[in-house]
Amino acid sequence: MKIGFALPNIGPLGSAQAISKVAGRAEALGYDSLWTIERLLWPVKPQTPYPVTPDGLLPEFYKYSLDPLDTLTFAAAHTKTVALGTSVLDIPYYNPVTLARRLTTLDVFSHGRLRVGLGLGWSKDEMDATGADMKQRGAMADEFLQVLKTIWTTNPVEFHGKFYQVPKSYIGPKPVQKPHPPIYLAAFAPPAMKRLATMADGWNPVAIPVDGMAQMFGALKQMAKEAGRDPSSLAMVVRANLEITDKPLGKERMIFTGTLDQIKEDVAGCVRVGAHELFFDPTFYAQSLEQWLALMEQLRKLV
Repeated sequence: MKIGFALPNIGPLGSAQAISKVAGRAEALGYDSLWTIERLLWPVKPQTPYPVTPDGLLPEFYKYSLDPLDTLTFAAAHTKTVALGTSVLDIPYYNPVTLARRLTTLDVFSHGRLRVGLGLGWSKDEMDATGADMKQRGAMADEFLQVLKTIWTTNPVEFHGKFYQVPKSYIGPKPVQKPHPPIYLAAFAPPAMKRLATMADGWNPVAIPVDGMAQMFGALKQMAKEAGRDPSSLAMVVRANLEITDKPLGKERMIFTGTLDQIKEDVAGCVRVGAHELFFDPTFYAQSLEQWLALMEQLRKLV
């Protein structure tokens, strides 16, 4: 199983210096990948309550957010081998043609190191700010993925759908990775799981217990097989949101929270159920750049 680490593009640690230091340290320590997350707004009165906090407000960290793709492009310039992934970009906030160009540019500049994690988003405030249609986002996502793949694999490009139109045109360059950079979806609801099984290269789960991941990944593989795909081609890339404690937490603890020994058990569980990659994210735990870098050292020795 490959191991990755998050870049600090969310919260007050986010800076050019921090991104370059974390990226360089990740490569020096032998991490396989670096990841960014997307957050567009910190709404003062959220229309969609944040599910984790008692008052429904987003964590204060989200008041400061560097663009996930620009952050990865900057990291690409400071590294040579580590893969660069998004976990995740929210499909409704983008146009597939312009996003395809941005993603291709990053893949070209990084010599084929891009991983594309995508999701549907959940914030009504962010949907309103970007002019997205919350009710249509699932149907639009199906076409969105088709447009991305069409742009990446054909020339001239032509697409005519319900939501997106691309007149017959030459669009280049194409990504370094063939047929295209891997696409991972953060899917949980049945329609999203079906979309993943039929159109994506892998699954990007977060905050799901090990047994739950095993069950859902098994269902995904069965759906892929029924769709005529090779189920073994689907990858599982696990996001591990960290919270480290001095004393062990009880059985009701969230995955990747607790002592280092408990987190090590969770990592072993991911290996057991067939995860292909796992990346640690200490955004809500690390209080300084020094702590972030120290965690990278500590966890690399642990795993």
